[in-house]
Amino acid sequence: MRTERDELGERELPDEALYGLQSLRAEENFSLDNRKTNRRLIYAIVKIKKAAALGYRKIAADPKHDNDSESGKPDKAEICGAIVAACDKILAGEGAVAFEDAFIVDALQGGAGTSTNMNVNEVIANLALKILGKPAGSYDIIHPLDDVNRLQSTNDVYPTGLRIAAIELLRELSEGCAKLQEALQKRENEFEDVKKLGRTELQDAVPISLGAEFGAYAQAIGRDRWRLYKVEERLRQVNLGGAAVGFSNKQTTRWRFEVLEELRALTGMGLAAAEYPMDLTQNNDVFVEVSGLLKSLGVNLTKIANDLRLMSSGPHGGLGEIKLAPMQKGSTIMPGKVNPVIPEMIIQVGIRVAANDFAITAAAARGELELNAFSPLIADALLESLSLLNRGVYLFRTKCVETLTANRERCAELLAASYAFAASHIGRLGYDRVAGIVAENQGDPERIRRALEGEGGTGNR
Repeated sequence: MRTERDELGERELPDEALYGLQSLRAEENFSLDNRKTNRRLIYAIVKIKKAAALGYRKIAADPKHDNDSESGKPDKAEICGAIVAACDKILAGEGAVAFEDAFIVDALQGGAGTSTNMNVNEVIANLALKILGKPAGSYDIIHPLDDVNRLQSTNDVYPTGLRIAAIELLRELSEGCAKLQEALQKRENEFEDVKKLGRTELQDAVPISLGAEFGAYAQAIGRDRWRLYKVEERLRQVNLGGAAVGFSNKQTTRWRFEVLEELRALTGMGLAAAEYPMDLTQNNDVFVEVSGLLKSLGVNLTKIANDLRLMSSGPHGGLGEIKLAPMQKGSTIMPGKVNPVIPEMIIQVGIRVAANDFAITAAAARGELELNAFSPLIADALLESLSLLNRGVYLFRTKCVETLTANRERCAELLAASYAFAASHIGRLGYDRVAGIVAENQGDPERIRRALEGEGGTGNR
């Protein structure tokens, strides 16, 4: 065991633990449900730490910069090199870094994300020490704050990490929506000739085609795809280098440009320095905007999934206009029953995304003055919504939309059993006369058809 100390006292930690005392205190303070900080957010912060070290190493190599190392410490270039190597090990998922054992802080925490940032700082510092052949906890050589967190603050690192993680997931989701849109369009073309009964408010309305319904679904998902693609622009501005409240100083100004250049190369994203860093430190409305667009996608997915459940109801006592591929047994008591489990799953995803949107909205509104203390809830909810939708869209496409079939006979049967055709005669006979014919023939489709065909007059009214 090793002993680490801070102003609150000292604690023992396992010798091989990559986390440190601040992570341990946070784990104990926020021991809610063992739901740890989102892995995507951790990796994004690690990329920031790597970019920060690379940027500082460039500055340290400048002859005009003070390159004197502290007594007993490696030179600054060596420290930066060890930090970069440690970050690479984490990002590569190497066996030396057991992710769950190293990053131990729960997602929901007080302190605006300070505990997550500190957890990352300590893990990188201790891994860098191991790379140099030094024992974990030798912070006189590489310090989690003085070295790994140099020129940074949680208040610029944490929101920047969230933006990077969100952009990564948004790109995946936009592509997933594109593939879902294509799958729906394929069904639109395939079912173009399948005539069926259209319904409004669950009542018989007018004849339509099954293909037209899927075409409408494709249009809705296409709008979602475009919204998600465009909103990335809002996330590319970052307040990195703004430190605690968004102000740079002479020491951080050059580093800010260097770290952003490195971070752009690491992420492949067109990240830009915020014109007014204090704005991004204080305000989280961009995350509310993104969440609102995710909710819109969730709403459309829920609507489509619910329609598919209705159209596949039966197989004999319901609509039965389409057939969903069977995925699993549907009952422990009713043999042969198969449930629409994939649409039901995606409806629940939509509900969860809407709930997360409320949480993000409430948390963003409760920020005070120069910082929002509730950014961990915003991060956890937003990344959960993105992850759920990414996986949900894929499963919905591959296990439902691409595998369903049309029941052409049933569509024709239900259409023939209705008097939906009556509306097409309004232009010739007028609404009141058509309604009267329907009433006179007591809604019987064959009698209504004969009566309408027997009516004289050819003009439209």
